Amino acid sequence: MWAQVREITWMNLRNIPSRLGSSSVIVVGIAGVVGVLVAILAMATGFRVALESTGEADRAIVLRGGSGGELSSGIGQSELAIVARLEGVREASGELYTVADVPKRGSGTPANLVVRGVEPAAFSIRPEVNVVEGRPFGTGKRELIVGRGASVEFAGLEIGNRVAFRDSDWEVVGIFTADGNAHESEVWADLAVAQDAFRRQGGVSSARVRLVSADVLESLAERIERDPRLDVQMIGEPEYYASQSRGLAAIITGFGYVVAVIMAVGAIFAALNTMYSAVSSRTVEIATLRAIGFGRWPVVVSVMIEALTLAALGGVLGGAIAYLGFNGHTISTLNNVAFSQLAFDFAVTPELMAQGFVWAAVLGAVGGLFPAVRAARLPITVALRGE
Repeated sequence: MWAQVREITWMNLRNIPSRLGSSSVIVVGIAGVVGVLVAILAMATGFRVALESTGEADRAIVLRGGSGGELSSGIGQSELAIVARLEGVREASGELYTVADVPKRGSGTPANLVVRGVEPAAFSIRPEVNVVEGRPFGTGKRELIVGRGASVEFAGLEIGNRVAFRDSDWEVVGIFTADGNAHESEVWADLAVAQDAFRRQGGVSSARVRLVSADVLESLAERIERDPRLDVQMIGEPEYYASQSRGLAAIITGFGYVVAVIMAVGAIFAALNTMYSAVSSRTVEIATLRAIGFGRWPVVVSVMIEALTLAALGGVLGGAIAYLGFNGHTISTLNNVAFSQLAFDFAVTPELMAQGFVWAAVLGAVGGLFPAVRAARLPITVALRGE
């Protein structure tokens, strides 16, 4: 049987160039499904990676009790001092978190940009933050360093430019990277200057702490909760940022699957039509093979292999389009938890490419199954007459 499968399959594949127009319908249709699916899922993956990569197991964020994020949080200086002196805390940085309207590149539409006031300890707590162009901001000066993602997505944040925030004028002096995490969507400034400019003297939005070990996080959080002097909560960074990523990433992923399913229906009908046409045009040929001793199953398998081969070409083409066209492309979207724009890169991962190829194989199998069965079940005498 397998010898017959090999012979019929080789004959079918050899004749594909003569049916290039109809065969390309399957390839292009499936490539479209795979390309769109992988691109949309790459957007969800990039968003999730940008947030989740911000967290480290030995770092935590301290917020006001009951607040859902830094924007709605506020901590007094006395509370910050108590937390910084707790056993198990290696170092702490009080930080101001606010947003400012800055035009986006291209559209010119104002969008929320995070302005973070930080203390010097913020850089040792986050060693991944590195100024790669220009220089760090000066203490006591209205100077900004801009995350790489923010510099790409927002207008006017080039080194040397002056930016107006809340009736105050700031100079951009540096660009920083942070291993692609969420901080690259922010601008940073000296904490004391930012507090004065945004009228937030006497307190901070949050505190970022580095722990002596990730193992002390749970006990520290419980101790803080029991301390009557404190109305704050300590949350591990991985947990905090993962909770921000779930909602929007799930929406983007769901949207991607809905679009892919709609397109897949069209691709399946295109594959069915193409394979039915291919089988119909080879009716006499298939009947002749049957008459000289080739079995039904070799015919079924050979038609299925032809459909899967075309689907595989479509899967490879769609995956290549998604990778070359979108991988690493920077966009921004609203992080509805932080109420600010988050810049991130599309991430076309090997897992997404494999998922796209599986979709292509399923579409090819469904599109080839019924024409293959029809070819095998067609009576030889009827087929030889070309009916």
